[in-house]
Amino acid sequence: MKYNQLLLCLVSAIFTTSSIANITNPNEMRSENLQDIYLAGGCFWGIEAYMEKIYGVKEATSGYANGKTEQTAYRIIGQTDHAETVHVTYDANKISLEKLLQYYFKVIDPTSKNKQGNDIGRQYRTGIYYQNEQDKQIILKEIQAQQAKYKQKIQVQVEPLKHYILAEEYHQDYLKKNPNGYCHIDLNQANSIIIDPKDYPKPSDATLKMKLTPLQYSVTQRKNTERSFSNEYWDNTALGIYVDITTGEPLFSSRDKYDSGCGWPSFTKPIINEVVNYTEDNSFNMTRTEVLSRSGNAHLGHVFTDGPKDKGGLRYCINSASIKFIPLEQMEKEGYGYLINMIKGNK
Repeated sequence: MKYNQLLLCLVSAIFTTSSIANITNPNEMRSENLQDIYLAGGCFWGIEAYMEKIYGVKEATSGYANGKTEQTAYRIIGQTDHAETVHVTYDANKISLEKLLQYYFKVIDPTSKNKQGNDIGRQYRTGIYYQNEQDKQIILKEIQAQQAKYKQKIQVQVEPLKHYILAEEYHQDYLKKNPNGYCHIDLNQANSIIIDPKDYPKPSDATLKMKLTPLQYSVTQRKNTERSFSNEYWDNTALGIYVDITTGEPLFSSRDKYDSGCGWPSFTKPIINEVVNYTEDNSFNMTRTEVLSRSGNAHLGHVFTDGPKDKGGLRYCINSASIKFIPLEQMEKEGYGYLINMIKGNK
């Protein structure tokens, strides 16, 4: 009897532990902000595989959308006027709709009508199909921004979703099942880094004075310089990223940091070119090129042409007081998960 009671207790304990573990997962799911968008961009095999590679995308499936009938099949989409469309489910806490659309526009020709790659016909038209009006406004604003890049008019449909049908099973994950299958897009574009300045707005001056130390404020807002060899990051060799101390916008990667011997953090390049701006600095009877952060317009330091020749020849000499280091192991928690693969060297 005692043995049976002991066994019952053990089973109960295991069940309870398992139940607690299972309860944790729904809580984690509730911390996600799952949203849906439907993207038509030529053959859906490529768009589906491409979207699945983008950080923040939870799932992508192939289907048919915005035709004339409530039912269709691959053999008859020309008759029902459906577009090959990918249903994308994404976590809005990890990627915004704006950024997701920016990735979409990287792999389509938005000025082409009823044609993408080698595929021609109405079923291969481009389209963004939404389910709520809030998304519509975001889509239209992004198309307006994209239009500035083209002389020809963008031909992407923007319509409410209707008559969506999931495609046949053999179409799902087609390129995983057929690695050498046809694909009209460059899947490697999913590895490109998009850093949206809207994600890192500049605080007011009053907020900066409260947020920053006197040295950080002096350097970033008054263009002063900290001492060499006695600043926080000059000899830091840990993996991670360096972000603007004023806005949090990513600026530099540990992969591009090196010991230049100058006593300040030195980098061969910014994490992407767009995150920094430049201006001529004629202070102290010298002519130098000042480096400023894009979103924060904060003084970072200067760039010189005496860097490693095999890496472009530039030396970004940056004040530690202008930047904050985010270690690799904390990047996901701090909202920089989309840059982890780059730091690990997987991009």
